Amino acid sequence: MGKGLKDIDDQQLQQWVEQISLRSFGVPFRHKATFNKRLSSTGGRYFTKSHDIEISRIQLDTHGAEEVEKIIKHELCHYHLHLAKRGYKHRDDDFKKLLKQVGGSRYCRAIPQTKRVEPYRYRLLCVSCGMEYLRKRKLDPKRYACGRCRGKLKLLPLATATGQAGQQP
Repeated sequence: MGKGLKDIDDQQLQQWVEQISLRSFGVPFRHKATFNKRLSSTGGRYFTKSHDIEISRIQLDTHGAEEVEKIIKHELCHYHLHLAKRGYKHRDDDFKKLLKQVGGSRYCRAIPQTKRVEPYRYRLLCVSCGMEYLRKRKLDPKRYACGRCRGKLKLLPLATATGQAGQQP
């Protein structure tokens, strides 16, 4: 692709994927390729039912066109092998060989600061032995028992969650 990569839209991505498919695989890409701005822990996705591909917009903005081209090649390996009824999954030898042959990336590069740290907001208290469990999400204490004594648990909201974030249950 040329200049202004951060400004490319789904239509330009479609053309880019079609070019890579013809250049690297010698087979046309006949389905839909789109950006997904919510993909942060993965570089792209291939859908086996629709044969469409989604690419992470965040990867393009963070790491540039060269890295995204490797991600596109990775997803196209899934695409072409699946349509050829060959091993298209990550663990399959066909996939590993084709990925190496076309120069796709096995894993996408990490995006800095994508992991959100949530403070603990709830405390489970065992009414029998007094064991405490810190939790970030609310849950139904009737469905669980104490891991130490199998006693009943009581859910208590924490008043100040900021001071609790580093403690272990």
